[in-house]
Amino acid sequence: MSESFYATGKRKTAVARVWLKPGTGNITVNKRSADHYFERETSRMIMRQPLELIEVLDEYDVVATVAGGGHSAQAEAMRHGIARALCVADGERRPPLKRAGFLTRDARKKERKKYGQPGARKRFQYSKR
Repeated sequence: MSESFYATGKRKTAVARVWLKPGTGNITVNKRSADHYFERETSRMIMRQPLELIEVLDEYDVVATVAGGGHSAQAEAMRHGIARALCVADGERRPPLKRAGFLTRDARKKERKKYGQPGARKRFQYSKR
């Protein structure tokens, strides 16, 4: 049996569990083709970025399970997971992926709503008279 490499990627509330297996470049997301799962071309491009940077797009099959967040955050979580799995597969790939920023967890999340105001930062309208 051929070896597979696992990593987890995260973005906002989306979590992607990614397995890389030597193969022909098939990408499967939640048991569906990536082209069917991600409707936007931008999301598909974001997800493939680490594979294109290292030039191994047709050397690995990617199997991923994503949950939470929206499609955009899920694509970015997959990018994070694929980049981490590529590092597990071969440590020599770490510097270019790190330079491109694919290994950095994007910690930005939605800020919580506070009491006494309508949103996270917005204040209720002030009336002087």
